[in-house]
Amino acid sequence: MPQSQPDLKRQLAIGLCIFLLILIIQIIAERLMGRVWVCTCGYVKLWEGEVHSSGNSQHLSDWYTPSHIIHGFLFYGFAWLLFRQRSIGFRLGFAALIEAAWEVLENSPIIIDRYRSATIAYDYFGDSILNSAMDTVWMAIGFFAAWRLPIWVTVSLALIAEIATGILIRDNLTLNVIMLVWPVEAIKVWQSAL
Repeated sequence: MPQSQPDLKRQLAIGLCIFLLILIIQIIAERLMGRVWVCTCGYVKLWEGEVHSSGNSQHLSDWYTPSHIIHGFLFYGFAWLLFRQRSIGFRLGFAALIEAAWEVLENSPIIIDRYRSATIAYDYFGDSILNSAMDTVWMAIGFFAAWRLPIWVTVSLALIAEIATGILIRDNLTLNVIMLVWPVEAIKVWQSAL
């Protein structure tokens, strides 16, 4: 049975409140971990286009932003499969919880060291809190896009983003996961050639 418009708006409002609460907890956790608020360069950029720079993962968006949007696509699908009968707000909260947990873990010494040893991210010292919080926001944008777009469009956008970033920076979500979980020396050599 379709939901009434007021009921849907109420569920979305609750979901956004849960999202914001989780985001605030993520920010506090990262600050307690000693993460810096913004880039130590002293300014904030809308886009950081240089992958191998000290500004990467420090600003509002960068070449890894598409990966976080794809997280939103994936988390929407996962939440839909697990919680089909639950509200969209509940599913958004679930997705935010996964993304925030990843962001905190990603900025822990164990994952930072793993990136530096197993991938081409030799100079990676973790995200700024601003960048990490924006990664969670980008995930939510992907989540809402997947909720509203036809499945074929969502899948097409994910494939385009993966192929484009793979070609342009020799990295993407798929390669990132492979290199984090089971590093392949041939991929590392290929990525280093950029």
